[in-house]
Amino acid sequence: MTEFRRTGIHHVAYACRDIEATRHFYEDLMGMPLVHTEIKREGDSYFRHLFFDTGDGSCIAFFQVSGMGESSNYSTQISTGNGLPVWVNHVAFAADEERTESVRQRMTEDDVVPFMEVDHGWCVSLYYIDPNGIMVEMCRDTSGFAIDPELATERMTATDNTDHSTFLSPMDLEGLRGFDLLPAERDS
Repeated sequence: MTEFRRTGIHHVAYACRDIEATRHFYEDLMGMPLVHTEIKREGDSYFRHLFFDTGDGSCIAFFQVSGMGESSNYSTQISTGNGLPVWVNHVAFAADEERTESVRQRMTEDDVVPFMEVDHGWCVSLYYIDPNGIMVEMCRDTSGFAIDPELATERMTATDNTDHSTFLSPMDLEGLRGFDLLPAERDS
């Protein structure tokens, strides 16, 4: 009998334009196997829904859409496409040092430059930009952050600096892979 997950995240889905570049990035470089693809066709319209196993049975998924009601100029960039810096909306994958270095090696061999590497004090994070302009993070816990719901709630209205992160490798604009760091100014 198959055991089904009942808690946690099953999958998170995003849009992609280049399905093969997305597959290559997640399967070949990030080491997350493509485990399922669904296709829905309605007349001349269709979507493909790809699922990549992140390592614990949960998945990151991508939709490639054609004629399903999307705008012709839709953006796959979940941050800058919505008026935010590239680092705001991102996906953080749990990793240990071995997994992080394996990803770093495959990326380097494929000439993909990291966007930055940061020591957050409680974890060390290596960041890349995927082919869709989405920032992905290999997050390696060091001490982990303190679980304190009361303090976390108190800080919801605070503005004092509590983030003491330091760059291990500063932002490298080459790591943006042609995407923007900051959103373009929009006409109001």
